[in-house]
Amino acid sequence: MNINSPLIRKFITLGRLDNDKVRLEQDRCRSAAELIVRCSNMSQNELLNQCVELFRVPYFDLSQFDEQSIDKSLLKERLIRRHHVLPLAQKGNRLMLAVSDPTDYGALENYEFSTGLQCDVVLCDYQQIDKVIENLFDATHALKLSEQDVNDLGQVHQDEGHGDDEHETSDDDAPIIVYINKILRDAIHREASDLHFEPYDGEYRIRFRIDGVLHEMAHPPFNLANRLAARIKVMAKLDISEKRKPQDGRIKMSLSQHRKIDFRVSTLPTLWGEKIVMRILDGSTTLLGIDALGYEPEQKILYLDALAQPQGMILVTGPTGSGKTVSLYTGLSILNTAERNISTAEDPVEINVKGINQVQINPKADLTFANALRAFLRQDPDVVMVGEIRDLETAEIAIKASQTGHLVLSTLHTNSAPETITRLLNMGVPAYNVASSVTLIIAQRLARRLCKHCKEPEQLPMDELLRQGYSEAEIANLTLYKAVGCDECTEGYKGRVGLYEMLPINQKISQAVMNGVNSIEITAIAKQDGFTTLREAGLHKAATGITSLTEINRVTLI
Repeated sequence: MNINSPLIRKFITLGRLDNDKVRLEQDRCRSAAELIVRCSNMSQNELLNQCVELFRVPYFDLSQFDEQSIDKSLLKERLIRRHHVLPLAQKGNRLMLAVSDPTDYGALENYEFSTGLQCDVVLCDYQQIDKVIENLFDATHALKLSEQDVNDLGQVHQDEGHGDDEHETSDDDAPIIVYINKILRDAIHREASDLHFEPYDGEYRIRFRIDGVLHEMAHPPFNLANRLAARIKVMAKLDISEKRKPQDGRIKMSLSQHRKIDFRVSTLPTLWGEKIVMRILDGSTTLLGIDALGYEPEQKILYLDALAQPQGMILVTGPTGSGKTVSLYTGLSILNTAERNISTAEDPVEINVKGINQVQINPKADLTFANALRAFLRQDPDVVMVGEIRDLETAEIAIKASQTGHLVLSTLHTNSAPETITRLLNMGVPAYNVASSVTLIIAQRLARRLCKHCKEPEQLPMDELLRQGYSEAEIANLTLYKAVGCDECTEGYKGRVGLYEMLPINQKISQAVMNGVNSIEITAIAKQDGFTTLREAGLHKAATGITSLTEINRVTLI
């Protein structure tokens, strides 16, 4: 896809697109049309109407088109994938060419040169073009393999048994390799965070975690389980002969010159075979910027003020998958300048960031969080990030660092910001150390965003709204929305937004900690200064139409 497409330039000129957002999203999209829809408030239908009007190109609906009618001699896969076009029909020396970008004149010239035919362009829905291309060229046809496909795999199992790297495999066209690569690319395209490959009794299941929720994507034949596991283990440079012990590895995939994706691979022996979970580690998520995380204006100010302090401790809390890593790396990216020495201790290092000294924890080599922190303090640090405070020893060293002129960022697993103080005290950290070193505690969750293309207003009785937590004054002007579902989203949702509660440790909270009060009393004291709980933050996001009340109930307690 050409980011300098006249189509993209046109909509930037019209003020419908932001140039910086386009550059950030470019590697996630297969076509200029998809990029425009992702980066603007336009729906696909609105974009098609705009293009028909602006460029006087006729529209063609591919939904009823028989892809099998295409002359196979016209199918130039390299050109089709590169320019996102489809040769539909030939009449004499003229070829009807379906495009999603009517300004991609290079596609016209290349296809005319390749076929010797004159091309007539018709405009098509980019998603419909995607679907036809997938059906025509993807060997596994929408992630489905038949029993006959299994029989045809032939030499693949022997090739994988050598344990060679992906690029050294003797048969790059082997169906199993194409299948795995397709799954990985589909997961990235769907913005999944995790992939699950799961063997059961006579059944095999592949699931993607999209926006925090698992969705079944495919059911390959069960007798393919060992070959799928072997291929993934080869790519991750794991021991394919070891099936009795868990293993961990990594896969690197280059999507373009500017975008590389890492997959963290974990294998687990189960009753029916090896279950494999792959976490997608996309470094571009750290470049989202603080404005993309969903902070309210006053919350953003609190976080930036804490980051601007020369010393102290910022704690981010929440369960696994709540976005703590992205929040921390967003803060680190703000602090990452030539004037600062930043060191991190992580288990594992999920995202590589230029300019930051990242250390992978290795308990077998006695490289624990505590030992890494001790080493950091001898390395002239300005900012230190500890992946997680798990024990008293790590907590004490982190607090000592925050009290001696260093800014420390870390995470804890607690349900709320006030409970984080109780957790530290229960670990054995003295109350005076908590009161004097911690500057800000952030508790967070991730909620799915409603799809802007299909969300609909939802009517609920007043009694239910009051029970959910809204006041009568809020209900008077309240409009809630519900998920519907369309071609642009997954079950009515697309993307996620953060819900946050911010607890700055001011003089009142410090005094309360010294007096030994519990988390409930701390919450009551904080509310006097405008403290907002996670539930209240979620209700506000639902009231503004960003997400649904159903989703808020899924991620927060009533």
